[in-house]
Amino acid sequence: MDINVVSLLWLLILFSVMIPVMQRRILQARRLQAIRNLEKQRGSRVITMIHREEMMSFLGIPLRRYIDIEDSEQVLRAIRLTPDEMPLDIVLHTPGGLVLASEQIACAIKRHPGKVTVFIPHYAMSGGTLVSLAADEIVMDPDAVLGPVDPQMGTPSGGFFPAVSILRALEQPNPNREDQTLILGDMARKAIVQVYDSVLCLVKDTMPEEQARSLAQALSDGRWTHDYPISPDQARDLGLKVTHEMPSEVYQLMDLYPQSAQRRPSVEYIPGPYTPPARRPQNGRQD
Repeated sequence: MDINVVSLLWLLILFSVMIPVMQRRILQARRLQAIRNLEKQRGSRVITMIHREEMMSFLGIPLRRYIDIEDSEQVLRAIRLTPDEMPLDIVLHTPGGLVLASEQIACAIKRHPGKVTVFIPHYAMSGGTLVSLAADEIVMDPDAVLGPVDPQMGTPSGGFFPAVSILRALEQPNPNREDQTLILGDMARKAIVQVYDSVLCLVKDTMPEEQARSLAQALSDGRWTHDYPISPDQARDLGLKVTHEMPSEVYQLMDLYPQSAQRRPSVEYIPGPYTPPARRPQNGRQD
């Protein structure tokens, strides 16, 4: 093979490796600039916790993200670096994650002396809802949702079952029930109580005690499925302070956290705002 052809092949391989790395660095720089712009506008420390699928390097492997211990370590460090009097703005987009990590983040937010605002442009389910409960104000898009925080128990087979469903199954007579199931039921009972106490601790200072207990009960007792969408109106009915004053910069920031590329997009539109259409003339006159 000609040496020029070999050199060209190596250059192509090098470019295929370097271009995705460069694109990722450029995207990261744009994210940091967007965060800085939002901080300057609001005079706050902005922390993002956005879990989406992104493409890893040039291999195209999607990485599924959720709230984990690394997230809690980073959020706690960011809060420690923030002056007590400075407001915190949390941009939250997550399906949930580990209870331990979510509670650590929520407790750190709760202890921050400055005002804490959580922005939810799309959804904050499960552990994301737990984090939101610690904020002084929750700003949601009118179509955004929260979710229940009822615990999900890992099973010996590797799946997850709602704790409340495990307890209800144990109420059915079965003389052949295994010890593992009984142990799982004991853990489920404890988990429900622990999550109830965690929610109550986060909200008891922001609303009347009876309302706080009612909210903690509703979110933890398994009355809904774990993926049940709690709308802003329903969240307000539960006693949460929810507004819709979402800065446009939050939506612009979300655009910099794309989902993984698909071979055929399922949603397409012209990416730009439209002006309202002119009203049709009536009786030969233009309104």
